[in-house]
Amino acid sequence: MIKFVGLHAHSTHSRNDGFGYPQEHIDFAIENGMDALALTDHGTMAGTSYQILHARKLKEKGIDFKAIYGVEAYFHASLAEWREVYEKIKEDKKLARSLNSKKQTSAAVESDGSVNAQTIGGLPRYRHLVLLAQNQTGLNNLYKLVSASHSEENYYRRPRMDFDMLREHSEGVICTSACMSGPLAGVWWEHKDDGEAAVQTAMKKMIAEFVDIFGDRFYGEVQWNSIPEQHKINQNVLKACRDMGVPVVSTADSHYPRQDAWKDREMYKRLGWLSQGIPSWIDDISLPKSVEEIGYELYPKNGEQMWEAYKKYSEKCNETYDDDEILKTITKTHWIAHEQIEDFEPDATIRLPNFVVPEGETAESTLRRMALQGLEDKEITSDEYIKRIEYELDVIASQGFSKYFLTMKAIADKANATMATGAARGSASGSLLAYALDITQVNPIRWELPFERFMTKGMTSYPDIDFDVAEPALLKQKLADEWGEFSVVPISNWNTLQLRSLIKDISKFYEIPFTEVNAVTGTMLQEATPLAKKKHGINAGVYVPTFEEVMEFSSTLQDFLRKYPHIKTHVEACYGNVRSQSVHAGGCIVADNINEHMPLIRSKGMWITPWSEGQNVRHLEPLGFIKFDILGLSTLTMIQDSIRHILKRHHNIAEPTFDDIKKYYAQNLHPDKIDFDDKEVWENVFHNVSSAPGIFQFTNSGMSAFCERVMPDSLDELSAVTSIFRPGPLSFGVHDLFVGAKRGTLDIEWHHPIYQEITEKTYGNIIYQEQIAEICSRIGKDISRADGNTIRKLLTKKGTGKEHLLAAYEAKFIEGASDKGIPNHVANRIWTAMSEFAKYGFNLCHATSYSIISYQCAWLWNYYPSEWIASFLQKEPETRKEKAINIAKKHGYDIAALDINNSGTVWEISDNGKTLIQPLTSIKGLGLSAIEQILNNRPFENAEDLLFKEEITYSKLNKKSLDALCRAGALNNLIDDRFTGMKHFWSACVVERPKSTKKLDENIELYAPEGEFSEEDIIQFKTELTGVFPMNLVMSESMLNRLSEKYIPPISEFDSMLGVCWFIPRKVIPKKTKNGKDYWIVEVIDSNNERTTIRCWGIKPEKDKISLNKPYMSRLKYDPKWGFSTYAVGKMFKKLA
Repeated sequence: MIKFVGLHAHSTHSRNDGFGYPQEHIDFAIENGMDALALTDHGTMAGTSYQILHARKLKEKGIDFKAIYGVEAYFHASLAEWREVYEKIKEDKKLARSLNSKKQTSAAVESDGSVNAQTIGGLPRYRHLVLLAQNQTGLNNLYKLVSASHSEENYYRRPRMDFDMLREHSEGVICTSACMSGPLAGVWWEHKDDGEAAVQTAMKKMIAEFVDIFGDRFYGEVQWNSIPEQHKINQNVLKACRDMGVPVVSTADSHYPRQDAWKDREMYKRLGWLSQGIPSWIDDISLPKSVEEIGYELYPKNGEQMWEAYKKYSEKCNETYDDDEILKTITKTHWIAHEQIEDFEPDATIRLPNFVVPEGETAESTLRRMALQGLEDKEITSDEYIKRIEYELDVIASQGFSKYFLTMKAIADKANATMATGAARGSASGSLLAYALDITQVNPIRWELPFERFMTKGMTSYPDIDFDVAEPALLKQKLADEWGEFSVVPISNWNTLQLRSLIKDISKFYEIPFTEVNAVTGTMLQEATPLAKKKHGINAGVYVPTFEEVMEFSSTLQDFLRKYPHIKTHVEACYGNVRSQSVHAGGCIVADNINEHMPLIRSKGMWITPWSEGQNVRHLEPLGFIKFDILGLSTLTMIQDSIRHILKRHHNIAEPTFDDIKKYYAQNLHPDKIDFDDKEVWENVFHNVSSAPGIFQFTNSGMSAFCERVMPDSLDELSAVTSIFRPGPLSFGVHDLFVGAKRGTLDIEWHHPIYQEITEKTYGNIIYQEQIAEICSRIGKDISRADGNTIRKLLTKKGTGKEHLLAAYEAKFIEGASDKGIPNHVANRIWTAMSEFAKYGFNLCHATSYSIISYQCAWLWNYYPSEWIASFLQKEPETRKEKAINIAKKHGYDIAALDINNSGTVWEISDNGKTLIQPLTSIKGLGLSAIEQILNNRPFENAEDLLFKEEITYSKLNKKSLDALCRAGALNNLIDDRFTGMKHFWSACVVERPKSTKKLDENIELYAPEGEFSEEDIIQFKTELTGVFPMNLVMSESMLNRLSEKYIPPISEFDSMLGVCWFIPRKVIPKKTKNGKDYWIVEVIDSNNERTTIRCWGIKPEKDKISLNKPYMSRLKYDPKWGFSTYAVGKMFKKLA
């Protein structure tokens, strides 16, 4: 048996190069007789978290396997020299364009395969270098090196390091010279035409530099494949290292986890090329027919397989080596892995910032002091509160979580001082400590919210406080500016290959007709969803089936994969591999010197973690890093903007500061101040909530309709509404039970006074998870609230192997019920009820917190409708802007046209409160610098005032900006009687931008015949530049009223029973069926600004005509698979006058 350990390996985190996750590589290595394996992903060490955690699992199972941590870095001998060339290229405009010809990637993508090139895009070529951690010190040095390589000064398409960086952080690091792209190979490529002596001289000089840094921890590296140049490099590396007394290792350079996965890896590479661009050296992207065609096998080989590869490929390339020497290069890897590299588990000490604990104090003492001070500041002194907070402090201290809460408070303090923050989110509102520290705004004792849903003694993971703010990116930047760039780091997301895109992209390589593929991808979810919902007992609401469920339940997909079994093989292999990298919506980690304990990477100019934490992966806390979720909630921006309008219009504050806004909020909208018993708010808003714009949680028509059925008149009932309108409760009919019980049309089974006390506010229904815990603790024998929370989890997650624990708790529950005089059959009914409700029980803490925000929105809409609607328009995205404007109009508001003298940067309100003024920022193509010039220099009286003002910087208010302003209609008030119309003004003042008043006069005379733009032009301009279709130019109020009177709805409100609707065609796309027959896809819009398409079959191009931007009505058919369709356009489409 030949001893060997792979010291060079890549997983899917070597994007578009390696394939399969680290744990797959490790498992195969074990299966293949290996007892160790290194992971050396390109540039990021992103796969290291998988490697560490999988090694930990193997150890727990008693499997003796050694994980070796490493990276294949991108290397230059001197980054100073590289930067010098880089700066020179940037100064040359022509060459600089080549630097920007590719997007900067946020994680290293291995795609430059021209290993013989000495430059890439004019820059000195980087080389590959394998670095391995010998011990914990070495691992920390790798983290520092990788982080430094991603610094702004060292990153251009790839992270880079050089000799100086290696020299600074070489302790505990082992280095090998890597592959055909390595530094020693680079010497051969550079000097191969100069003769062997020149190669050897340069190579030995390079080796000496590495030995000077690493000593006996530097190794030459050879590999075995059928590429002739590889063997020339091997021979030179062996000779140079032999002469210098430097050992050499053979590596498998593995890139996929199993011997038969070579074709899946080839497919994965090509899928990457579809998005990244096909490399310049690739002539043919078709899949190779066999592994022999590729010329190498890159799986985790064992010693015998390495020897076979050496013999096979050296013979194939007619190269002769010394067998004994090569055998030593193979076995040397085993000695390095087990003798030179220490057997250590990476340090996973929990890291939180020390600066949150004042000098001379402990985290526990600081937290207690701040907590009691917080209650005092809120003028709370009752024993109930003191007892509760002491209890919470005791639980937190026993778990060692005090520093976490101090860090969370530091984040909250910065947020509360600079922007609107949410009342609370999730179970944290059950913590009085969080309330006292101003992390939340919800008093848990007032709202009867239990702490145990949030935290209990003995919990195995840190708390998870989701913190809502108006501007999360701004807050994180402020924290990083204050605490240091390596103290606050956002978390990465690794986006993966999904089923739909895989089927489409893989089918392209096998030339399967698009129509056949589209028929599958267009129907598979529709087929699988109802069957998957049935499997889970879900009868209502939205449900997204899993990959496995789509594969199981879509008959169309199954037929397709039976027809093309090779596609099924690729899909199953490639699904879940890394596609791209992005940034987590809100998560970040906060600690001291994170770059020394984690290999930080960069994305869009910011530092991010290479490891993720979310629904599918949990890699941060197990490795010592705690995630803080700082989440954006646009409703908070609406609330903040509404208050700004209120202060301007009703409190005579011309430019409100955030302190002004914060003060108003504290006095009027804070949950401790706002009146939750205001009948006007309940009756005017929530009893007719479908007509109220932008009310948080109630923009969904189904939720609004249910709310109007319930007609809530308390926060408790509002919380119930938001908790019931979800797939689980709806499928069990809880919405009908709740409404019937409230109205008194259904009898309530109270079971027992204790049960009645706990469920009275929800009319006998168990809606909340906290109710289950409370029922168990109040009725059961020796069951605490914490135990009750455990029971809730056990009831929710069946099949966990903990059924014996649940049975024991059930026995204690029945025993406790008996002690309280509750008959067994009643106790059993209560237990059964809890078991059923546990399937969909919601979080009361979260429901209460978010209902508070809903109520705040309703209060603002009820008392300050103009201010609220302006904020609503400001918040709505472009895709919903016209719909929002229509809502404003329905409430009696006029929309002022864009005007360079009146429009600002946000939606504003006229003095009479009934006209809303559209902002200049809504014009596409008009930048902030141009708007700044306008605001600083207006009013403008005429064309001369706009075009020739000395104070204006026209490089900012340039021709492009003027064009956008003019065509959007913002300059209409500057058009005086010298101009025959808007087009005349545009041609004279913008298209032929005059540089003098004389030239302006000449232009006015020259372009006088231009007159006005056509109606079609204006419609196009308005739609293109503002994102708002000018419905008023196409549909009159009288026409809309006539359609309404005849019960003919817009297409977005299509009634299949009626079958007739109206719409406005925006675009006609001619198509042909596979039989060559003509049909059209007509893109249409309606008064709700909803866009959809109609398939028009049986088209006669020479006869059928459709006028764009004109209203039509038609009888249509609707199919969930194909959408809207019709035949005989000439007869079915009727243009409205």
